[in-house]
Amino acid sequence: MTTLLTPRSELEWRIGRVQTRLRRDGFDGAIIVGNANRFYLSGTIQQGHLLLPAEGEPLLLIRRDLERARAESALPSVEPLGSLRETATALRRLGLGAVARLGLELDILPVDHFRRYVAALPKTDFHDVARLLRQVRSLKSAFERERQSEAAVQADAALRAGAAALKEGMTESELASVVIGELFRCGHQGLLRVRAFNQEMVFAHAFAGPDAGIASFLDTPFAGRGLTPAVAQGSGRRPIGRSEPVVIDIAGAVDGYLVDQTRTLCLGPLPARFAEGYEFCRNTLDWTRTAARPGVVAGEVYRIAVERAGAAGYGHMFMGMHPKQVSFIGHGIGLEVDELPVIARGVEAVLEEGQVIALEPKLVFPDEGAVGIEDSFVVGPTALEPITISDSGLWEL
Repeated sequence: MTTLLTPRSELEWRIGRVQTRLRRDGFDGAIIVGNANRFYLSGTIQQGHLLLPAEGEPLLLIRRDLERARAESALPSVEPLGSLRETATALRRLGLGAVARLGLELDILPVDHFRRYVAALPKTDFHDVARLLRQVRSLKSAFERERQSEAAVQADAALRAGAAALKEGMTESELASVVIGELFRCGHQGLLRVRAFNQEMVFAHAFAGPDAGIASFLDTPFAGRGLTPAVAQGSGRRPIGRSEPVVIDIAGAVDGYLVDQTRTLCLGPLPARFAEGYEFCRNTLDWTRTAARPGVVAGEVYRIAVERAGAAGYGHMFMGMHPKQVSFIGHGIGLEVDELPVIARGVEAVLEEGQVIALEPKLVFPDEGAVGIEDSFVVGPTALEPITISDSGLWEL
């Protein structure tokens, strides 16, 4: 069985960048257990541990399924893991003694699991490496961006299928089913990974009229009514009418890698207040493309975008309806939908060439509807360069 996706040269490049950061921050190594990080560094999400010394070759220990892990990963050392106690022996083989300073992904590791590591390795000095790993992953290689470009083609096909199927009286869920069906037909992986605690997200939304602007637990300007409080997001049962804004939000996904894209559609002409709002969102996206360049502070881009919305009369409805607005206009995207960098209030990190960002200026008109646009970009030498490819205009059908 051969299902290798990530070449060994790509894994070595990624591992080398993480190891450089580990040494810089005084770590002897790290134990990688999260699916996204383990896939990033090994090419497989089969259950187990990736033991990564700050120098030298890593060791991938697999609990389930070893055969698949060996077929999927290009790492030379992929071995079985019977119990957590065996980890101590394996660490010693890598030159990491009992008193090593090791990193764990403490943003996602349950407390109960952390306690097991402490019990199994009582003299080890554990510290968090979650942000270190997220920072490394924020810079995308050409290999990664190729997958995202393929995901953009997928998202465009799904949007076109939705536009072709849209008709008066169909429900949001019926429209979403067309979009989702086309995504699967184009090879969508059927899973959207979210890192933030207790955040879950459907990978394709279709909203219409006032239901689009409904807020929920989901950290996004549009949540939708959904079908049940058990999910509390997404497309609902409301029929779609003429001359009301219809928002289709899609996350394409190829070989683990995501892009985010949103477009606004309408059956017939869109009323002027919505059309003008959409044009503001489109202009904001164009402005941000040139403002968000390497070396620029992410929080400053957000601050100016909010000021522009206020000057245009949209301050109370930009990125959600006041007081339920989200505090960002863009987010990194890759193996997870909520990666670094975040273009958000107070963020002092500077943008770097090679990062991939989804920008999503959106407006909520209270009790009427919502409009917005979202595209995914790579941070280029002087400006953002588009990855998503769909026509950015208003889709009046």
